[in-house]
Amino acid sequence: MSPLLLGVIPFGLILGATAAVGSVGGALGWSTSWIIFGGSAQLVTIGLLDGGAAAAVVIATALVVQSRHFLYSAALAPHFRGFGAGWRYGLPYLLTDQAFAVSIVAYEELEDPAAKRWFYIGAAMSLWIVWQITTLLGAILGAEVPESWSLDFAIPLVFLALLMPLLKNRPALAAALTAGVVSVVAWSAPYSLGLIIGALAGIVAGMLVERAAR
Repeated sequence: MSPLLLGVIPFGLILGATAAVGSVGGALGWSTSWIIFGGSAQLVTIGLLDGGAAAAVVIATALVVQSRHFLYSAALAPHFRGFGAGWRYGLPYLLTDQAFAVSIVAYEELEDPAAKRWFYIGAAMSLWIVWQITTLLGAILGAEVPESWSLDFAIPLVFLALLMPLLKNRPALAAALTAGVVSVVAWSAPYSLGLIIGALAGIVAGMLVERAAR
């Protein structure tokens, strides 16, 4: 997780500072880090609240933005199926893009269910701790974070760092390229559904390439 956390640090500072300089305020903005715990959904939530959007609109938009977690959960579910209800209801709270990416790769070699669980918890908790600290610092510093630092570059880099280790074969490459192209083309889709459309297109492309190779 260490290389990924390096990208999370400036992302967290941006989010905390964004909340602090807006009408939401640093305290409420930081509270989203442990209530929502999802960077993109937090940014959307803070932006909509700053703009005076209705609560229903804020909640619905955040759910759409985070709906990619349905795909993550579906991929992780077979590995967690044998755990008790407490584990299966609690572990999703820690689910992030980073925790999913490193865990699903590690599960190709790990067979012991307990080892899988603790690997996921270690990856997810390390990010949770860093995220809470950095968003709090951003909220405290607020406008004191210089624009010259250009911390916004970290957000796309975080997701690029997640993608690269997964591109191991042709189906993965086809899925990534298709998802990227379709997401860009569908960027203006209503209700911010472009990302979901791209993800579904990538899944279909990957499956087709995999079947063709059999």
